Amino acid sequence: MKAGLEIERVWLLRGLPPLPSSHDIWKIDQGYLAGADGSAMGRLRRTVLLDGREQFHINHKRGAGLVRQESEYEISLKAFQIIWPNTAGRRVTKKRHRVAADGLVWEIDEFSDFPLVLAEVELPCAQHAYAIPPWLSPWIVREVTEDSRYRNFNLATCGPPDSTITG
Repeated sequence: MKAGLEIERVWLLRGLPPLPSSHDIWKIDQGYLAGADGSAMGRLRRTVLLDGREQFHINHKRGAGLVRQESEYEISLKAFQIIWPNTAGRRVTKKRHRVAADGLVWEIDEFSDFPLVLAEVELPCAQHAYAIPPWLSPWIVREVTEDSRYRNFNLATCGPPDSTITG
């Protein structure tokens, strides 16, 4: 179980940057559970790691912007298979490139459902100083941390804003 604050900055990229050769690649299938009013009730995720192992998690986040409350639990394949159909119509698939740099892990998400690439970094605290790696900075269009249209739930239910699709 993981519970606590998530502090994360997110940027829109103009495509997939040339990444350092030493990075992990995960395949992620993500679906969202919704309440009767259509609001996000939780996230279901299957992650296929570089070595082929699969992990399954259910997650709930509260809040918006840079700092959010998060709880995440590992679940079994059987539980995932039972719950997954409830996410129909609210899913994204992406390839996540994880690159370690200066004590942080930069995650570059390349979406399969539409031509969109986002970069994110989780920070230990909101005031944490960081430098955008040189291999990433030329690819940044703008920071979208505070723009809820780029949250995965909104991407899964509405798709990306038309003006941001890369190609």
